[in-house]
Amino acid sequence: MVQIQLTNSKTRRLEIFEPIDPGRVRVYVCGPTVYDRAHLGNARPVVVFDVLFRLLRHVYGANSVTYVRNFTDVDDRINETSAATGAPIAEITNRTIGWYHEDMDALGALRPTHEPRATLYIAQMIAMIETLIARGFAYAAEGHVLFEVRKFPEYGALSGRSLDDMIAGARVEVAPYKRDPMDFVLWKPSEPALPGWESPWGRGRPGWHIECSAMAAELLGPHFDIHAGGIDLQFPHHENEIAQSRCAHGTETMANYWLHNEMLIVEGRKMSKSLGNFFTVRDLLDKGVPAEVIRFVLLMTHYRKPMDWTEKKREEAEASLRKWRTLTDGVTAGTPDPRVVAALADDLNTAGAIAVLHDLARSGDAAVLKGSAELLGLLSDDMGAWAAADDDISELIEALLVARAEARRARDFARADAIRDGFAAAGVEVKDTAAGAEWQLGAGFDAEKLRALR
Repeated sequence: MVQIQLTNSKTRRLEIFEPIDPGRVRVYVCGPTVYDRAHLGNARPVVVFDVLFRLLRHVYGANSVTYVRNFTDVDDRINETSAATGAPIAEITNRTIGWYHEDMDALGALRPTHEPRATLYIAQMIAMIETLIARGFAYAAEGHVLFEVRKFPEYGALSGRSLDDMIAGARVEVAPYKRDPMDFVLWKPSEPALPGWESPWGRGRPGWHIECSAMAAELLGPHFDIHAGGIDLQFPHHENEIAQSRCAHGTETMANYWLHNEMLIVEGRKMSKSLGNFFTVRDLLDKGVPAEVIRFVLLMTHYRKPMDWTEKKREEAEASLRKWRTLTDGVTAGTPDPRVVAALADDLNTAGAIAVLHDLARSGDAAVLKGSAELLGLLSDDMGAWAAADDDISELIEALLVARAEARRARDFARADAIRDGFAAAGVEVKDTAAGAEWQLGAGFDAEKLRALR
């Protein structure tokens, strides 16, 4: 069996992955808060951990892996969106979940085994909070329930921070009902206009952190294999999850392996609306950037390194995928190359796996190329429409090639050169061979520029 190694954020070491039960590998990834479209940074963990899901299924079997990714559908940002737009909260969350599915499906991400919505697990959250109070790790105050951080001595171990440093450097909510500034909310009161559920502490709603702990425990058990998410969630979200989960269940560990992907930047700068470089996945799709190209670019950088989205990378990805799709058109996928599997098993080294794909393309091994790329969620048949020239485009290119040949024979070199330059400007790559001209659509193909050559 393939040996998988993962960098465990908890130990800060590369470790051999040993599942608790090889017949039931369990993974939890923190999902979105559903109040707006997913931006490109939101898509990175989806794509990265989709590759992990695919790898685990490849190694342990498709029926032996349980993957949970939640929807946070109760949150102050959702309430604010409702207040600002006048749209009912249920309408906002349902619509946003639909958008999320459309966009992540387009990126080729497999649907997780379970996609729990927080609002359907309120009873489990209340039960966990009651247990924490009974065990002396939480307290009720003024309609709130808070976790008492100093009761958990290992708090900060995941992020490598001391409690005093956290207090000095963090923006923590100072409230009169807190025993300590670092205590975090498990339950808070709700005004009549806000979502709320009856509880032993009055009508209210859960704090963010308790949601994932309750859903993970319900669907995967109190102790499971892998917990993953963006590095921005390591503190305080994941730190708080560990504290409340371990204290509620009396376990030594919540998850054996913690994985965190680094952040995404755009053209070397932090993505920001004020800088004008903030965009959603849907923005890119609507601008004509193929979903498969987006996925490819997200996988060009190792998940533990900052990922810089650039126009150059987009062009490189598009050019590579067009060539690979030309090579694999009509080909049945073969068994993935062991080198690709080995690269992914080495801490999800997607960049290394892509390097092997380039090698396979150069060697012309189309079946293995396709089978290997599919392990990364690339070159699947249902994602290839963008790269295929329709009949009109094919006929136009062939007609222009004939016109170029006729112009050369007539020594009308101005016309021949205009067609040649027009092909280049439109992103059509033409290669003259002894058997005739061969062509393929290249990066940045522009059908309108091509049609202007007629």
